[in-house]
Amino acid sequence: MTAEVFRRLIVEVTTPLQGRALDGELQQWLNRHHGPDSATFHALKQACLAGVAAGWMCNREHAGIRYGRVIKPDDDVGRFSVDVVDMNDCAGGHHVHPNGEIDLVMPLEGDARFDGHGAGWCVYGPGSAHVPTVTGGRALVLYLLPEGQITFTR
Repeated sequence: MTAEVFRRLIVEVTTPLQGRALDGELQQWLNRHHGPDSATFHALKQACLAGVAAGWMCNREHAGIRYGRVIKPDDDVGRFSVDVVDMNDCAGGHHVHPNGEIDLVMPLEGDARFDGHGAGWCVYGPGSAHVPTVTGGRALVLYLLPEGQITFTR
């Protein structure tokens, strides 16, 4: 798995998101078309596992959380940035999503849940905020951030 191949997978997901509101309807659509039983979900999970193993994904660490921005916002990826984090029963830093956030939860160990969500997609609308938390095990979480916008708070 290379960063270029991973980018092509992301383009397949982000292209149909153009112009769509980040809301519950989008969350349902993503889970229906790219949910845990889909080829897309499995391809993204395997790509993330391979990227982590190769060292170009989740190549930073802070407070037990491995993370990294894999793709910066660009036209081919629908102006989304892509970050991937590896969390094991922990919480990250509180932040606000000025333009919203789309997350793909990929449990790896135990009954890992991200903010209460199991395997699949969750969508946070513009202006939403949270303390990203994984409970019940270890998970990779892929974040799509419109224009790469995220504001960490204290």
